Amino acid sequence: MTTADLILMNGKVTTMDPARPEAAAIAVTGGLIQAVGPDADIMAYQSPETRVIDLRGQRVIPGLIDSHTHIIRQGNNFAMELRWDRVPSLADGLRMLKEQAERTPAGQWIRVVGGWSADQFAERRLPTIDEINAVSPDVPVYVLHLYDRAWLNQAALRALGIDSHYYEPFVSGRLERDDDGKPTGLALARPNAQPLYALLDVAPKLDFEQQLLSTKHYFRALNALGLTSALDCAGGFLNYPDDYGVISALNRRDEQTVRIGYQLFAQRPGFELDDFRRWNDLVKPDAGDDFLKCVGAGEMLVASAYDFEDFSYPRPTLAPRMESDLRPVLEFLFQNRWPIRFHCTYEESAHRLLKLVEDVGRDQGLDELNWIFDHGETISPATMDWIARLGGGISYQNRIAFQASAYEARYGTDALRHVMPVKKMMAAGVPLAAGTDATRVSSYNPWLAIHWAVSGKGRGGDVIWAEDNRLSRHDALRHWTVEGAWFSRDTGRKGQIKPGQMADLAVLDRDYFTIPEDDIADIEADLTLLGGKIVFAKAAFAAHAPAPLAFLPDWSPVPLFGAPGAAPKQAA
Repeated sequence: MTTADLILMNGKVTTMDPARPEAAAIAVTGGLIQAVGPDADIMAYQSPETRVIDLRGQRVIPGLIDSHTHIIRQGNNFAMELRWDRVPSLADGLRMLKEQAERTPAGQWIRVVGGWSADQFAERRLPTIDEINAVSPDVPVYVLHLYDRAWLNQAALRALGIDSHYYEPFVSGRLERDDDGKPTGLALARPNAQPLYALLDVAPKLDFEQQLLSTKHYFRALNALGLTSALDCAGGFLNYPDDYGVISALNRRDEQTVRIGYQLFAQRPGFELDDFRRWNDLVKPDAGDDFLKCVGAGEMLVASAYDFEDFSYPRPTLAPRMESDLRPVLEFLFQNRWPIRFHCTYEESAHRLLKLVEDVGRDQGLDELNWIFDHGETISPATMDWIARLGGGISYQNRIAFQASAYEARYGTDALRHVMPVKKMMAAGVPLAAGTDATRVSSYNPWLAIHWAVSGKGRGGDVIWAEDNRLSRHDALRHWTVEGAWFSRDTGRKGQIKPGQMADLAVLDRDYFTIPEDDIADIEADLTLLGGKIVFAKAAFAAHAPAPLAFLPDWSPVPLFGAPGAAPKQAA
């Protein structure tokens, strides 16, 4: 018998393995699960060199897998952002802005970029330019709400030289002015993320070394929530390979603590095929290692196939040219065996996309490509069956939890009760996994998404789902663990606590299966392992914690205010 490198014993282990759903102990060797079972059986793998950790009866789960997020981009920006993810009132958020303004040096901005909703605030409303100017008259501020609107204060306008002539090419918006006609702020509103991001992208950035540290802190925050893997869907202004230097460096240095499968996202409307031809010469699907690998193309394949998900606006209709734009891109990707993923919110868009996928992909072996439909808030059971028939999977997220009020106002209460029909997706038998779509829409905290799936509640506590669409705790967890492995083409390699799989797991600070429903949103990890290596530890396991990270800059909002999974203050 080969002895273990590490034994975890005296736990409540939820394995997600039907052959052995529960266990008490785990043996780990060479970064893989060696054995799972009762304490007595697993302790037989102990040698004098084996490290043994007593789990003290705490709940253990496989490491969480976010099947749709934007982790690479967020890592580069994490240190600069003030997070409002769990802020209970707008007044609290404005106080945070004021305090941050007092400590932000010249040349830096304050950014509040996603992860919050007016629904969560006691005031149930959004901020105004006057309120933002009042708390930060001299420091540039950019506040983004979902994908539908943003605010730049007067100091930001001065920094960018924006006036009524300058901002028109970027976005439709309202330039606020004082009694003397001088600009005081810009309120942006448009159902298209790119113009909103264009102004954010010209704001100051961290240098390369700062981005490395920022990304390491972001990974540590995710590890503190029990997350060990993510599928990165790129996004606007994340160009391959130029903007992948940080994550590549961390991978080379063996400093990556979240496994990442990344997709490539077309950046130039009208020239998407040129992008994919160029990228096909640089990288191939599955190129990389267990920590960083290319897994396909998307979520934007062509700009004309992208239907925005902002429920504050009427449903968009994809342009008539969509099919002619997308067909040559699909032909090229399928011929070169690239898995794809589509951003698709609405049933009407899904019908046109699937018709083209079926036509172009005929006889292409689509079921071998693990291709993905993302989102799908309003798709029908027939469409779910269609996706399953073509060999695709669905990655769903909790975006609706951030816009429940807007959706209900536009489509009615009955439609709200049946939006994002996960139970029907399960019935269709389609590969199905969950994610966050963090960070510019929703929070990166997976437990907020799991709480929504189980409770059916939005961020303001309002009921979204009829009871028959809510998930059991076990099913919700399956979509964050074993089911997520299919989406990175890792089925049988991760997502379960099972012999032979990667030793990625989390020891929770409370028992997910027995705590009150609303407490699910507050779950964190006390101990997280990635490939058998401890990447996060606190509380009873603090003695096992990895070396502390270097401090973020003292002006960073994260050390003062914290962020989901991040400690609120740096130790002296």
